[in-house]
Amino acid sequence: MPVDVRRALPSDAKALLPLIREHAAFERSAASCTMDTLRVALSGEPPRLIAWIAEQSGEPLGYAAATVDFSTWSGRTYLHLDCLFVGSDQRGAGIGARLLRTARSFAASGGIAEMQWQTPEWNEDARRFYVREGASTARKVRFRLAVTGRQCIKRKKDD
Repeated sequence: MPVDVRRALPSDAKALLPLIREHAAFERSAASCTMDTLRVALSGEPPRLIAWIAEQSGEPLGYAAATVDFSTWSGRTYLHLDCLFVGSDQRGAGIGARLLRTARSFAASGGIAEMQWQTPEWNEDARRFYVREGASTARKVRFRLAVTGRQCIKRKKDD
């Protein structure tokens, strides 16, 4: 059976969410995205999130998701590949390469000259895959900082 890779629609949120959760668990984390949030992100013109889904006979096998961003260093727009994931029983069948090529083709058709992403340092298989696909590495440490949901601590002025 052939594997189809196509642009994900807001109606694909239900099929994407289990893959997103599986991806987060694989990377030793958890996904808090909801179906409604995902549906909204995939909506709009342009959408906040561009995603592609790989499926066989309507069964989702993997996905890639990206956002368009801007680099102040290069002064250019780039495609930030937020996720690329293929279910463990489907790896090695070329699905990841097809998803990556689809994202790369999307970027090229929009005049975007570069893609950027990260993968956990321990994920040797992904690192080998990306290098085999022509990517180069950049050493950085990724940080996260919650902006909401934290209480501010007010200092008392000494009298």
